[in-house]
Amino acid sequence: MTPACIDDFRLLAKARLPLFLFDYIDGGSYSESTMRANVEDLQRLKLRQKVMTDVSRIDLSTTLLGRPSSLPVALAPVGLAGMYARRGEVQAARAAEAAGVPFILSASACCGMEEVAAGVTRPFAFQLYMIRDREFMKDMLARARAIGVETLVLTVDLIVHSARYRDVRSSLTGRQGIEARLKRFFQIATRPAWAFDVGLFGGPHTLGNFAPVMPEGAGLDQFTAWVARNFDPSITWKDIDWIRQHWDGRIVIKGVMDPADAVAACGAGAEAIVVSNHGGRQLDGAPSSIAALPGVVEAVAGRADVLMDGGIRSGVDVLRALGLGAKGVLLGRAWAYALAAQGGSGVAQMLELLRHEMAVAMALTGQTDVKNLSPDMLLP
Repeated sequence: MTPACIDDFRLLAKARLPLFLFDYIDGGSYSESTMRANVEDLQRLKLRQKVMTDVSRIDLSTTLLGRPSSLPVALAPVGLAGMYARRGEVQAARAAEAAGVPFILSASACCGMEEVAAGVTRPFAFQLYMIRDREFMKDMLARARAIGVETLVLTVDLIVHSARYRDVRSSLTGRQGIEARLKRFFQIATRPAWAFDVGLFGGPHTLGNFAPVMPEGAGLDQFTAWVARNFDPSITWKDIDWIRQHWDGRIVIKGVMDPADAVAACGAGAEAIVVSNHGGRQLDGAPSSIAALPGVVEAVAGRADVLMDGGIRSGVDVLRALGLGAKGVLLGRAWAYALAAQGGSGVAQMLELLRHEMAVAMALTGQTDVKNLSPDMLLP
């Protein structure tokens, strides 16, 4: 099967991955209503078709996270990507570099930042969570700076870990023991290609960035409990000052949904804000990211770049977000599906599909430059 759209990559990923890993990518929190709204609310936005306009030259390039980008998209931080394909974060970073778009390495990646940096030549951004051990955070920031990271993406909406019932049912989380391990083993046994490529030869299956402070080698089965103990729920905007004391690069704040929080983020000196509900994986019942976007854009009033993630499944969706004021979007599940389906080549193909879809939609809406899109391209 040659994927023709992101939904095709999803189907291939489902056929290749053990259930506990596919559900980790595919699922959301509680009833998954916010996750569904992310997709459905985007689909409700209708583009204004325009004709008889010279669209012989279309410019899809922009600047994201302080660097030129060939498309108004970046690969969002996605945890455990090294379990979707062999050394998955390295493969995805290489695909992003080849396509000329930014890559953001997840703090909870299987491949540590040093391993990813050794596999690419272009600097990538690094996701940061506030954890209780500030000395370890200082060390992690120093490691990031030493490998050339210029931009931190501080994710602020995972102060507590929301229940994801699919993960409990598949035994990725919830009560662990011999029964859960056997359940995962039988799921793996039904996916021999993954078991050989990733399970047997894709190790180490650890969380490389957190390994120094996790017991017993940062095993995946410890991660949820470790997050509950070590991610800091007491953080406030004042903690941005602490980060600034130990980091002189750009800071992007991800997880902002409220206009007042967006104003506070600007006051804290954020160079960019990501409107995000964590892909519907945290507060179920929150609005979709696209619904929250216009209010944040208005509140920011140009003081910081505004990006968005959540529900992007096509190049048309990218234009919908840009039409409502986003400078760019972050892709999460889209590249995770593609990586699980076909490795780094799948990520490259997915980005090329998005490029084509954006170019066609730009032409048919009479637009020539993604930097000049406005709400006028959308029907009321």
